[in-house]
Amino acid sequence: MISLIIPTLNEERALPQTLACVARQDTAHEIIVADGGSSDGTEAVARNAGAGVQFIRSPRGRGPQMNAGARLARGDWLLFLHADTLLPPGALAAIEGLPSTVDAGCFHQAFSHDHLLLRAVSRLHNWRCKRTRIMYGDQAVFVRRSVFEVLGGFPAGDLEDVKLSERLRARRTPVLLPAVVVTDARKFLAHGIVRSTLRIVLILLCHRYRLPLAGRRFFEAVR
Repeated sequence: MISLIIPTLNEERALPQTLACVARQDTAHEIIVADGGSSDGTEAVARNAGAGVQFIRSPRGRGPQMNAGARLARGDWLLFLHADTLLPPGALAAIEGLPSTVDAGCFHQAFSHDHLLLRAVSRLHNWRCKRTRIMYGDQAVFVRRSVFEVLGGFPAGDLEDVKLSERLRARRTPVLLPAVVVTDARKFLAHGIVRSTLRIVLILLCHRYRLPLAGRRFFEAVR
């Protein structure tokens, strides 16, 4: 079985479509919605989604929320899915069919808006992941539960996805599956595509050279 952990904070608009895409998967799974204190209808959406969806509350922060969900998971695989990211058909079956030599991986990524610059960002994003095997959260990162527990879960602080990727890569190279997940382009459209991309580059450079993170406005939520 695969356990999907979805961290949420005021995601009543995006969550229904995300859950609907998961519901269309044929592979056995459970869903844990780990909420960081939503003030909208996120809880109602999750609780009304069916018996296969569990709603929990957690201290706010994507890393702490995903760790909280993982502690309750029963599946052999953990799939960490952003609330605004849509799985393609057969995504869970592709994970379940992986050989025992694979510990972790993610999917190719595209944006929901067909803007030329966004297509370019996705191509660069996927190319970078193919070369470095550093995964972003909007690529629907998956990892064997046993490996996740050995590594201690998501590290504290920002860039939890990048930091976990570095630990996973040091252990065994993650895979990049050919199927494509679709992420809502809302943040790039609201903040500006070029500006948002430059902020990501700046954040990653600061992380690489162990400098205080600049470009932190990219982390601001857009709903």
